[in-house]
Amino acid sequence: MILVETPCPAGDAPMPSDRSRNATGIDPALASRLYRKAAVPAEWQLTEERFRQALETSVAHRFRGASPSADEVERYLETLRLEDLALACACAEGNEPAWEKFVADFRPELYRAGRAIAGESRGRELADSLYADLYGLEERENKRRSLLRYFYGRSRLTTWLRAVMAQRHVDELRRGKRTEPLEDGAGDLPRGGGAAPEPDPDRVRYLALLQAALTEALAGLEPRDRLRLASYYIEELTLAQIGRMLGEHEATVSRKLDRTRLEVRRCLESSLREKKRLSDAQVKLCYEYAREEWPFDLTGVLSARE
Repeated sequence: MILVETPCPAGDAPMPSDRSRNATGIDPALASRLYRKAAVPAEWQLTEERFRQALETSVAHRFRGASPSADEVERYLETLRLEDLALACACAEGNEPAWEKFVADFRPELYRAGRAIAGESRGRELADSLYADLYGLEERENKRRSLLRYFYGRSRLTTWLRAVMAQRHVDELRRGKRTEPLEDGAGDLPRGGGAAPEPDPDRVRYLALLQAALTEALAGLEPRDRLRLASYYIEELTLAQIGRMLGEHEATVSRKLDRTRLEVRRCLESSLREKKRLSDAQVKLCYEYAREEWPFDLTGVLSARE
């Protein structure tokens, strides 16, 4: 039976501390043997000391609150996916060759998992949005804050990545349900058959308001942000292709796309509520109508270059 680690969201829990890493000592000879067994490529620049710290973090997480014997620790360490753990450590340290290896080996799996979890279009976006957190752009106390530091080697890295994506998708759905407004009269709807509801005569007006608000939100973006959106959604370029075009790392592209999507959504909803005077229920209708019928062509609005 494969043990699947529970992924820890990057922003919701502290990074593994020096105290937790040193809580369970590992025999140096055993650590050296496992390091050799992991077959760490020299270009990853992953030291034996750093790998030993990762092993100790994994042991501390596995035997949390217990005092395992040396034999128990050794048996546990022998079950770890050492090559995957080494790759995760090197990527978390920001090593470019290791990151290139990660992208080459795991990008297809991430896209497959994304499609299986969230469908074709949203699945690709879900996978791409994960790169920035995996790469770890933010630094605290001179340490990269990478989601890969929460991989302890107990399962295959692909299994762990699928679990992370699935959890993120579930979290998004839960957030959506918490913010979804309860429409007036919802409890009075008939449970059985009956006549289908009349089409909303305001559908055209709602779509027009949404189009105007979205056009305004997109027009207010910096040209470089519009270019990223156009490259990703219209030209369907990969993060790596966009990064080469703009001279940015693909994790940076992922992070900036996320930031831009959030900014567009914030401006869009602000315009609909404050300028167009729509209620929460009416804003929800705008989105529902857009999903059913979306006549808006994004090409013209996003075609502006720097």
